Amino acid sequence: MNALTALIQYIFQRLAVALFAIAAVAITVSTVMAALGLWAWVELPISYAGEPVEKAGMYAQIGLTFLAVGLCFFLPTNRRVMQLETSHRQFSMNMDDVTRAYGAVHAADRGEVFQMSSEFDSVRERLAYLRDHPDLSTLEPALLEVAAQMSHISRELATVYADAKIERARNFLKERQEEVNLFNSRLDQAKGITTEMKHWLHEVELEESVAAAQLDRLRAEMREIMPELGIDRMVTAADMARDSRVVELPPKAAE
Repeated sequence: MNALTALIQYIFQRLAVALFAIAAVAITVSTVMAALGLWAWVELPISYAGEPVEKAGMYAQIGLTFLAVGLCFFLPTNRRVMQLETSHRQFSMNMDDVTRAYGAVHAADRGEVFQMSSEFDSVRERLAYLRDHPDLSTLEPALLEVAAQMSHISRELATVYADAKIERARNFLKERQEEVNLFNSRLDQAKGITTEMKHWLHEVELEESVAAAQLDRLRAEMREIMPELGIDRMVTAADMARDSRVVELPPKAAE
């Protein structure tokens, strides 16, 4: 659609310039012939302030002739503008072709297709690749040569960003990402275990405090009951163990 629109615009611009030039020549010739008395002047029924204007057609024809002749001096400028637009469109098309050809040869260079090191052999090898390319064989040889030279200049960039190196870097990053994901999963698991242990410890401490409170309350109740039973002191297992550790000393030693 863009190419069709540009073609239609190109055709109509040329037709308009041609028609204007022919019209300017025709009205100039008719004015000259009328001035020589060979042709009649144009008649226009024009009135001003209620009075008819004599020879209004002649004045209008002469003025239109001067206008047409004056505008003809702008035709070379218009022609240069149209040529500039045409060259700009051709330049854009050529740059697109060069970009496409350079992209293809640079991709092949990243794939380590070319092996020549000298400049002449390197450019020739790239040019042969572009000529054999199915999508670029119809381009002009000058465009292919420019793309080959650009690829030779950027061969160091293609070596740094070779497909094999990029693939190794991607695999390395992929492995690092997997390691990070595994570490995060283990970290989440450890956090879950820690939370569970803290909750368990809190429950155990709570149960111990409840049991200790119940034991203290039981001891207090026993202290209240023992005097009524005639027992001054309840012997506990801890007291028996403490008494069993007491060693009786000889009398002398006791003195």
